[in-house]
Amino acid sequence: MEFLPPHIDAYAGEFTAPHSETLAALERETWQEVLMPRMLSGHQQGRFLSLISHLLRPARVLEIGTYTGYSALCMAEGLAEGGIIHTIDINAELRPRIERFMEKAGFADRIQLHIGNALDIVPSLDGPWDLVFIDADKENYSAYFDLVVDRVRPGGVIIADNVLWSGKVAEPEHQ
Repeated sequence: MEFLPPHIDAYAGEFTAPHSETLAALERETWQEVLMPRMLSGHQQGRFLSLISHLLRPARVLEIGTYTGYSALCMAEGLAEGGIIHTIDINAELRPRIERFMEKAGFADRIQLHIGNALDIVPSLDGPWDLVFIDADKENYSAYFDLVVDRVRPGGVIIADNVLWSGKVAEPEHQ
């Protein structure tokens, strides 16, 4: 299912700032070599996350759902000096790729990758968070939100990706 008609997507892409060569390489490699590449945040969403991060200048970011690391790298672009991102993914097979691109982008010292179940890991991490990005298994979004909502600083932001879940939220079996 396409999110936007192709001509609208092309129009939006034309007016979206370019991403780095490293992000372009990660996007290309994800589409060529990783299962379910549609899960990648991608260029337009990545630029949006970078913009939000630049506006907030967060010192502490929590990402639930790393996938190949594209969105973490985008948010790292706007970190405050000394800021850090804690990103969690359940798929250990992606660790080498994520770490390679964190290094290539120059953010290896500012992104802490955690592998495991976010429901177990989030409570073990110290808040408060300036920015939280939830982009993991959709069935647990409300549980993730409940874990972080009281641990976001006043003025902090929680972003939840795919809240319309490709239209599935309107289907009776998903309500």
